Amino acid sequence: MTDWFHETLHPSVRQSLRIDKVIYEGRSRHQDILIFENEYLGRVLVLDGIVQTTEADEFYYHEMLGHVPIVGHGAVKSVLIVGGGDGGLLEEVLKHPVDRVVLVDIDGEVVRLCREHLPSICGGAFEDPRTELVIGNGIDFVRETELRFDVIIVDSTDPVGPGRMLFDEAFYASCRCVLNVGGVIVTQNGVPFFQGSELTQTHRHFSHLFRRSGFFLAPVPTYAGGHMAFGWASELIDLSAMDIETLRLRLDAHRFDSRYYNADVHISAFAVPPCTRALMS
Repeated sequence: MTDWFHETLHPSVRQSLRIDKVIYEGRSRHQDILIFENEYLGRVLVLDGIVQTTEADEFYYHEMLGHVPIVGHGAVKSVLIVGGGDGGLLEEVLKHPVDRVVLVDIDGEVVRLCREHLPSICGGAFEDPRTELVIGNGIDFVRETELRFDVIIVDSTDPVGPGRMLFDEAFYASCRCVLNVGGVIVTQNGVPFFQGSELTQTHRHFSHLFRRSGFFLAPVPTYAGGHMAFGWASELIDLSAMDIETLRLRLDAHRFDSRYYNADVHISAFAVPPCTRALMS
């Protein structure tokens, strides 16, 4: 009999992926962890019953979450990643000439398992001398650290379990305090078609805390429901106001490999349709 994984993130919609081989199944101190192989998607990482990433399509998500704020900022030297234990975002950030990347993830077991079983996603990112790995609570880290960052990227799970508090205004306020002047914060905000309340909530928090904020979009095939939304906010930089010539000059200077992200995709990602913009009312 064929085994199937059934994701039930949304109560009235189910997504099913065939399990061809279980690589790992167990529980850490914080969450259930499943890694399995699928003929089309490659290895799939599941936390608490929710698909986090797959070998086949991780680049859509990680490239957009990493390159848009860093290229949009234009002079990033220090980056904080909250979450992101699979290392995919870390690998993309390290393609830029940054001096320091601090990755804080609450679950060291996820990091260990991804380094062992998903090296195609993280590559050698955790071994890069610019990487500082902190196993701990991202909320506590941001509240207590004396470090300052040009970009903060919140690569969290959905707002259930360990990731719930990473969507609160108190956490975003702490992030604001550790951003350098002109710094940018970017967050994942789910698929608006199914998770509109997440986008609305983040919009309210960002509008209250920062002078400039908004969202950009990208398709991630295994995140059912259409385009994924990424929130952004800054005191000084308007990420949505980049002109194509400046963007191309910056990309020519950086020269990194990508499979989805480029200058045209960057610009078009900020074209938010009316149905999504309505969630920001």
